[in-house]
Amino acid sequence: MIAFGHPGGLDVTLIDGDVVSPSNCVRQPFSQNEIGIAKCVVLASRINLFWNLSWKAVPENVGRSRGIGPSDLVIGCVDTRAARATIERLVSGDSAVSYLLDLGNGADGGQFVLGQPLNARNRHSVSRLRTASELFPEITDESLDDDNLPSCSAVEALERQHAFLNQVLASHALAMLARLFRYGGLDEHHGAFVSVARQRVQPLAIDPIAWRRLRQRGRMRLQQTV
Repeated sequence: MIAFGHPGGLDVTLIDGDVVSPSNCVRQPFSQNEIGIAKCVVLASRINLFWNLSWKAVPENVGRSRGIGPSDLVIGCVDTRAARATIERLVSGDSAVSYLLDLGNGADGGQFVLGQPLNARNRHSVSRLRTASELFPEITDESLDDDNLPSCSAVEALERQHAFLNQVLASHALAMLARLFRYGGLDEHHGAFVSVARQRVQPLAIDPIAWRRLRQRGRMRLQQTV
């Protein structure tokens, strides 16, 4: 799922072509009555009813036919490298997206990274926040996607991912965004790695030297998989 807000006001759009499945009701706050309904429709409806907002829902995947317009912030919560690569392409180049927040997870840990995509709004700069895919190029390498994952029953869902991992990552990411919105910037960190198994959070520093090292390690990991 991705969400993006247009400049000039709180105009938010949720985009996701997936529907609620039985396994989603185990790890996420979906009910049995919502199975088969588009996830973005369910979530937008809840938010609009509770907060009296007018968020939009688009029950389809992003791609050539469904792009991303000028936006202050794009939030990507996808589970494949192919989907993450598509989002990266849509917010780069001639795009007018200010920030990209990427959230990803594994079995018992994950990361959230706020970056400024290299595009029409964010030019080359030493201080430009690097995106997740710039720091970790392997996360957009579509050849590494595992297409043979099980369909995920309730038991398989819990074995593949910690029950509260999504909530933990979302809480940390929202806390970071709250600081960005309140103070107009971030001082030291623009993301973190979270492990619920080890009860550990490792911040991602705003540091061009550290960024360079991470990119080099990412390239080396990619070469080793070839």
